[in-house]
Amino acid sequence: MTHILLVEDDPAIAMSLKVTCKREGWQITWLDNASSVLPMLHSEEAKTLSAIILDVGLPDGDGLSLCQQIRHTSDIDDLKDLPIVFLTARSDEVDRILGLEMGGDDYCAKPFSPRELVARLKAIWRREQLLSQQSAMQAPSTEDIANDNATHNMSGQALTFECQSGVWHYQPLNYSLMWQEQKLELSNTERKILLTLLQAPNQVFSREQLLNAVSDYPDHRLARTIDSHIKAIRKQLATVDASTDVIHTHRGLGYALCPA
Repeated sequence: MTHILLVEDDPAIAMSLKVTCKREGWQITWLDNASSVLPMLHSEEAKTLSAIILDVGLPDGDGLSLCQQIRHTSDIDDLKDLPIVFLTARSDEVDRILGLEMGGDDYCAKPFSPRELVARLKAIWRREQLLSQQSAMQAPSTEDIANDNATHNMSGQALTFECQSGVWHYQPLNYSLMWQEQKLELSNTERKILLTLLQAPNQVFSREQLLNAVSDYPDHRLARTIDSHIKAIRKQLATVDASTDVIHTHRGLGYALCPA
C-alpha cells in the first residue's frame, strides 16, 4: 500500500488530504509539528513510506530546513531519496526556488486542490519509473560489453557506465548512483539531472530541457534553479575527485557531461 507522511499543522488541510488520499487507497501518517518527523523516520513504520508532504511553515520549525536535514541525515540512508512535496503559503518565486534547492521535488502553493497534490505525487512516481525503464532500455548490450569494456546486470536492475571521467553505477531499485565506487549524496532532482546527462554524453542540454526531464509540471520561470542544482552536483562530485571537471558549461546553451 502507498504510504504518505503528511507534516501539516492545519487540521482542516490535513483532514482534506487524508480523505482524498484514502479514496486513492493510500495510507496517511499525519504529524503536526517538525520535531516529530526525524524520530518517525527512524521508526520501523518509516520503511514503508512512499513520499513526504511537508508544510514549509510549521509551528516549531522551518520545513525547508527540515527537508535539508532529511536529505543529509546519514542514519536514514534508505529514506533520503523519498520524494518531498512542499506545501507553502508563500507565493514569492525566491521561496519556491529555495525549496527546490533544499532538495524538494515539487511544491503546491496554498490554497490548492488535494486532487492536484495527488496528481503531482503520481507524476513524480511515474517519472521515477520511466527513468528506471529508460535506463534499463539504454543499458549496454553484450556486444557493447565486449567492445567498450562496460558491464551491467543483465536483469536490467543495475547499470554501469564507463567513460573518461570514470565508472558510474546506477541501481534503479534504490536509486543509488555511484561514481568511482563512492555513493553520491544527491537529492532526487540532482540525481535525475545527472542521470539525464549520463544518457547522452557530449549532448548539450538546455536548462529548459533538464527542467522538463525532472518535472512533469515545469515552471520555466524557474529554469535558473538548474544552475543551483548543477552547482550542488559539482560540489558532491568534488568530494570524490576534485581534479576532474565532469560537467561542462556551454555558455548560453546549457550543460553536458564531459566526453565519453
